[in-house]
Amino acid sequence: MPDFHVTSPAVPLPKMPTQLENAMDTLIQVFHHYSGKEGDKYKLNKGELKQLLTSELTEFLSCQKDPQLVDKIMRDLDTNKDNEVDFNEFVVLVAALTVACNDFFEEQLKNTGI
Repeated sequence: MPDFHVTSPAVPLPKMPTQLENAMDTLIQVFHHYSGKEGDKYKLNKGELKQLLTSELTEFLSCQKDPQLVDKIMRDLDTNKDNEVDFNEFVVLVAALTVACNDFFEEQLKNTGI
């Protein structure tokens, strides 16, 4: 019987997803977890968006004092004005918040002299 090693090219190992691939998968899963609750299962209505923001961006919302924040976010994200947020519109929010967090992080590093 031939001696096959796990590293043999004839038997490729399954590749583990990268950190970025995991992050992308998580974004998709989080969006669809909330979008499937009411109406169009591929879009967030205002209630689903509020639930997502409240559950997934707790720290961000806890700093906000504006009671109309969810309405404003909904208006800003809903570029096609269908009163729902699709995945493409949702990613804009995530990207904008990520950029803001990175800018804050860089500013903190500059202030500490690192």
